[in-house]
Amino acid sequence: MTKIDWKKLLFSIFMTQIAGGIGAIATTPKITTWYAHLNQPSFRPPNWLFGPVWTLLYLLMGIAFYLVFTSKKPTKLKSPALQMFLIQLGLNVAWSFLFFGLENPLFGLICIAFLWWTIFQTILKFHKVSPLSTYLLYPYLAWVSFASLLNFAIFWLN
Repeated sequence: MTKIDWKKLLFSIFMTQIAGGIGAIATTPKITTWYAHLNQPSFRPPNWLFGPVWTLLYLLMGIAFYLVFTSKKPTKLKSPALQMFLIQLGLNVAWSFLFFGLENPLFGLICIAFLWWTIFQTILKFHKVSPLSTYLLYPYLAWVSFASLLNFAIFWLN
């Protein structure tokens, strides 16, 4: 068993939580205003559920990042995996600003399609470095799949 580098683990988790916090800057003010007035699909979860789910997903993403970041595998495997992770994390933040910040479900839908693809690519690249890290990203891919359907339904209904 490998010894845990607590500083790198905390950095990895902090980095993903900060990304979530940045996205929340665009999201939070719009939930009770613009978003509340949209036609919503019947399968939309209650608003209170999104915060805990995303907090958990960012935690799992941070741990997955840490496993790859601290892996002893060659840099030629780690570097593209970490780059793809950072791209998907950037798209994750961008989605909040496009969907909520710009109040544009179409731009959000386009962004979330790219986000889904980059999460999938991250999983493929992470698997080459740390198979365990991929299991930590599956709930994220599942949630973004659901969020994509929700985004599409909101676009369609409005």
